[in-house]
Order: sequence, then C-alpha cells, then structure tokens
Amino acid sequence: MEPPLQQPVAVVTGGTGGIGSRICAALAQEGMRVLVGYSRSADAAKAVVAGLPGQGHSAVASPVTDSATLASLAEEIGARYGRCDVLVNCAGTTRFVPHGDLAGLDDALIDSILATNVRGPFAMVRALRPLLEKSTQRGGGVVVNVSSIAAVTAMGSNVMYCASKAALDNMTKSLARALAPRIRVLAVSPGLVDTGFILSMDQAWRDEQAARTPLRRLAAPDEVAAAVVVAIKNLTFTTGAIISVDGGRPLA
Repeated sequence: MEPPLQQPVAVVTGGTGGIGSRICAALAQEGMRVLVGYSRSADAAKAVVAGLPGQGHSAVASPVTDSATLASLAEEIGARYGRCDVLVNCAGTTRFVPHGDLAGLDDALIDSILATNVRGPFAMVRALRPLLEKSTQRGGGVVVNVSSIAAVTAMGSNVMYCASKAALDNMTKSLARALAPRIRVLAVSPGLVDTGFILSMDQAWRDEQAARTPLRRLAAPDEVAAAVVVAIKNLTFTTGAIISVDGGRPLA
C-alpha cells in the first residue's frame, strides 16, 4: 500500500448503484482513495464509503447533468486531494419502453436519458480534465465509461437507451484521441448484469436472457468491476477501446 498522499484518487459517478458500488469496492481494494459520486442518494453513498477498505474515501455530490456543480466538485477535489487519477462514469438512467412504442418514449424521457448517459460523462471529463492530466500513475490519467452491449446489438430497455450507449462508445474513441497522451479513455461494455434492477424482472425473462448468452448466465457486478480495474491498472498502452463483459451475447 502506498503512503496516503501517494495513493491514486478515483471518482466514480453512480457509485451507489449495483455496478457502481462494486466498482468502488474494487478500486478501494487496489489501494485507491475512492470518491463515491451520487446525485440524490447521499445516505446510500455514505454507506458505500463506510464499507470500503482503506482510508481517504468520501461521498461527493456529482449530479452529472449540472455542469456548475461539477466545476465546484473539481475545485473541491483539487483543494482536498490535490489530484485525480481515475474517473469512472457509471451514472446512467433508463426505463423500459417497448421499441415499437414510439409514443411511450416521450420527449422528457429522451432528454433525461441523453443528458445523463451522454452529456453527463462528457461534462465529468470536461470538469476533471486538468486534474487527470496531472496524474503521475503508470499509464497516466484514466477515464472508464460504463457502456452496454445495447450500443452494438440495438436491443435494450428502449430505443434511446441503445442510442445513448452507442453515442457513449463513439465519444470514448473521440475523447481517447483528443486527450492523448496524458489521459487514456476506455469503455467497459457489459451485457445484462445481475443487479437489483434486473433481479426485479420476471424470472422466466431472466432465464431466457441467460439461455441466449453463449456462457449461459448473466454477468455479475464484480465481473464488470474487475474489467474496470484491468483497464486502469493493466492496459496501460490501450486507449479508445471498448471492452466487452457480455458472455458472448452478440455472438448468439
């Protein structure tokens, strides 16, 4: 374990969710100081922080659709920690709307999905870029966007969710080019993940989805978190890549 002031600092938006909380735990296990980002669930973020190994963690308000608040957050991180080495964009939103139900995908939902899933990650990168560029960790600063295979398969909770993840994958590549060589930008793209959101669905539907996946099961949140750790710690000569954690689902 590095001395506290030398430990990398990682910001995880959506840090209280089923995937985000496991990413926070994995990064803390790797010796990072983790800032658990939340929008409205301050108590849940504090609970995640309380369960992390190591010291120096905190819960931070990071509403990704509020650029002014994100600018203040960046100033706070700079003043308190003096560094930011990792940004994991895990905040996202969606709602099930059948793809054929165009009227059901109303303008308010479209705007919410695009603002959170596309503009939000960009706004986080824009706010934290100066700190990320100063990272002294091996491989430089790192941004990991949590995407979805819906970006490729065009199958997901609704049409606009799929479009938002396709945009996120494209933006990952554009930012990787624009921010090199000081910052690497990658995406981790899961298939269906066994989180509370999916566990709330009908069991027969979940079984059908698993059967359609070559590895015959859904992803575990810890497997997504492991991919994030690998992207940060091991793939130090990789940028602009989309890393699949989908059990081979697009092959089916």
